Amino acid sequence: MEKPLILIINPGSTSTKIAVTKGTDTFFEKTIRHSALELKEFATINDQFEFRLELVCKALDEAGISLGDLSLVMGRGGLLRPIESGIYPVNEAMIADLKMGIMGQHACNLGGILANAIAEKAGIPAYIADPVVVDEMSDVAHVGGHPLTPRYSIFHALNQKAVARRYAKENGTSYEKLNLIVAHIGGGVSVGAHIKGRVEDVNNALIGDGPFSIDRSGGIAAGTLADMCFSGNYTEKEIRRIICGGGGVVAHLGHGDMKKAVEDAIAGDAKSRIVIDAFTYNIAKAIGAMSVVCEGKVDAIILTGGVAYSDYVCERISKKVSFIAPVTIYGGEDEMYALAENAMLLLSGKIECKEYGF
Repeated sequence: MEKPLILIINPGSTSTKIAVTKGTDTFFEKTIRHSALELKEFATINDQFEFRLELVCKALDEAGISLGDLSLVMGRGGLLRPIESGIYPVNEAMIADLKMGIMGQHACNLGGILANAIAEKAGIPAYIADPVVVDEMSDVAHVGGHPLTPRYSIFHALNQKAVARRYAKENGTSYEKLNLIVAHIGGGVSVGAHIKGRVEDVNNALIGDGPFSIDRSGGIAAGTLADMCFSGNYTEKEIRRIICGGGGVVAHLGHGDMKKAVEDAIAGDAKSRIVIDAFTYNIAKAIGAMSVVCEGKVDAIILTGGVAYSDYVCERISKKVSFIAPVTIYGGEDEMYALAENAMLLLSGKIECKEYGF
């Protein structure tokens, strides 16, 4: 039987990645780059819609791919209201929330909107899968230290779920039978406790929770942050930049090149060494905390994300946490493959789609 053709759309801040897959095998792939000058013309993320749509359609046309040959379109999920893990058809309520930026503005919000526009042209369905707002946290995990500060879930759900399923498949079992701790180590760091197929606790990797990352400060002591906010030395924009975008390794070393930072640490640069060792130390502590969520019953610890390609980083984390459970490493974050995999799970009937609506 001929494998279905699936269009994958993954918009980022400065690019739109597209792929056409036969099942999960890549048939065509392209990264459409967007220069700062091009994007400067648009006041909001939503204003970029027509611009990006035209480029996607042009790329498909140049590759000789007819929309009529596609079976479905899968878009990257955006900052929606908190939802359970799964596959969701794009509907009016979803599009309205993505356009509004109900949980914030980011280029990923265009994923569902672009997928829907192309799907309508082709007369086929459009879906998203495991957006960053997946929230399966337990009731107790949602309680913060004050009624005004509840904890909620924004993390690398797509990649965390994909590598958890991959580990289960490679070990002859199902994701729903395992207790896993998955640490996504990239521009942001998220560490999740996956208990029998649900992420029952995870740090919010976007707004200042958990370990520091390449450009995010992670958890900052509340009193220290309050002092900074009211010191008169920083604007709100500058404070938010410290929290996300200008914190972490970038703030300590003046750059976010992790390959260089690790090489400098190995070569004996004292500052690079202490910063990278602190980076791994904090991730290991977060993994330890998630082992408590699992009540010590952990089948495996998975390290993933772009920084997980670094042997130096993974070895230091593994040394501290391998007493909890065996460590498996899946470097990178193949979001395109993960989206194609979700599409195939849907088409094969192994997963039923859910409905977005509030």
